[in-house]
Amino acid sequence: MKIIVDAMGGDNAPASNVKGALAAIREQGVEVILVGRGEEILQVLNEEGMKEPPAGMEIVHASEVVEICDNPATAFREKKDSSLTVGLNLLKDGKGDAFVSAGSTGALLAAATLIVKRIKGIRRAAMAPVVPTGNGGAVLIDCGATAECTPEYLLQFAFMGSYYAERVLGRPEPRVGLLNIGAEPSKGTELQQKTYALLQEAGEQGRIHFTGNVEGKEAVYGAVDVIVSDGYSGNIFLKTMEGTGGFLAKQLKAMFKKNLITKLAALLVSGGIRSFKKILDAGEVGGTAFIGISKPVIKAHGSSDDYAIKNAIRQAAKFAASGIIEDITENVEHMRLPVQAKKEEG
Repeated sequence: MKIIVDAMGGDNAPASNVKGALAAIREQGVEVILVGRGEEILQVLNEEGMKEPPAGMEIVHASEVVEICDNPATAFREKKDSSLTVGLNLLKDGKGDAFVSAGSTGALLAAATLIVKRIKGIRRAAMAPVVPTGNGGAVLIDCGATAECTPEYLLQFAFMGSYYAERVLGRPEPRVGLLNIGAEPSKGTELQQKTYALLQEAGEQGRIHFTGNVEGKEAVYGAVDVIVSDGYSGNIFLKTMEGTGGFLAKQLKAMFKKNLITKLAALLVSGGIRSFKKILDAGEVGGTAFIGISKPVIKAHGSSDDYAIKNAIRQAAKFAASGIIEDITENVEHMRLPVQAKKEEG
């Protein structure tokens, strides 16, 4: 398995990206192509005691970097020799099996859509992070790639999220829920009501395991394996979860530091505290998959350290080997509305 890594993307690039790649090669047995400014990459390797790339690592020079301040819609075109553009072209040309970047989310999505392309018949690619829930995590799709959606988009998100949950999370017949303000079919806006009918029909046909609407609270408790949402609502849900988790962690820390007795109590439950922190740590997952692109693309968090990059590479390799893209390609006709399908055929 060969993973292409944007060596210059992210707050801690290139050091964390290079170190993460080294760890992935050593621990996971993958090959890595680092794309970026060759001199800077070699300097990091030198600091790690290496005069040249080790076995399993290749460096492809790219002189430019897409910065956060760049226009995400056009940066990859304006900077044709950026690590982002060069890396995605390598993926498109079959030089690697997946691409990982901790750079600009908007630029990565735009570039992946226009360089690597979406799977034929898929209307929009979706960002699908695995969020911590009571059942060990659920796929949230979409969390911000498309703020305004149609019922057809959400229908496709449900299918794609279901395949991801089954193939990557190992959930047979994953339960799919539509994020809403209540369980009844009549709840929500016109978008949720029309989407509910489409998902219910897909469920009756046995194509997905649709369990109905799911409220945010029940989703966190673990009621479903796939949380389907428009990007606007999904992003609010995700950021609220992140904020709540951070707040609880801060409160626990303050509580255990209160006095000697609470400090002793903290020692007794230290294992549980570490497990709790691990659940909330985005670096454990590594990144967010862009589902619907014709080849695997993973967006790592902008602040990723080498541990997070290593896990993003692991996630990319698992995604590439999962068969999800083949599942979507083979079943895309079931994810399109009849009127739209006729328009495309005509």
